[in-house]
Amino acid sequence: MSHSRDRLARLRGSISLNGVRTVVLLIAASMSISGFVYNYLRAASVPTHGELLTVIRDPRQTPLSDAQVEVLTLQEAPVASFSAAAPPGGPRVLKEGTYRLRVTHPKHVTETRLVQVIAGHTSEVRLKLAPRVGPAPAPAETATASPLGDARRFVTAGMGSLKKIFKP
Repeated sequence: MSHSRDRLARLRGSISLNGVRTVVLLIAASMSISGFVYNYLRAASVPTHGELLTVIRDPRQTPLSDAQVEVLTLQEAPVASFSAAAPPGGPRVLKEGTYRLRVTHPKHVTETRLVQVIAGHTSEVRLKLAPRVGPAPAPAETATASPLGDARRFVTAGMGSLKKIFKP
């Protein structure tokens, strides 16, 4: 028993307050750094994009694979444009946010919807396009509804915005 008391007395004599303080500070610093690294890596893995899945059909529930889908911002700026056929049933990856979805088809009425894309989730939009009443669209209307016509409209709108910004 006296042997263990001697060891305890020697241990107390060899430990100084500065030594204990140094060990505690080193432990606190390593825990702080570990917490920073953990939060940094966790924040880097938070998703910022979601998926948009569009299902477009006619009133008889037949899929309209030749429908044209445009994804626009709320200010009508183009984000994406694609055919409903490619890839069939495949979701599109978009940055989180609210978008305007415009679906056009030569034989059906154009539909516009607002869609909310949430990061890490799939937003599904199901549209049933009504048949167009009256005569088929004139060739001039068809040209503006084509992807090339849409591209011209988007470029013209973008140039107009740039002119407003850099106006002397």
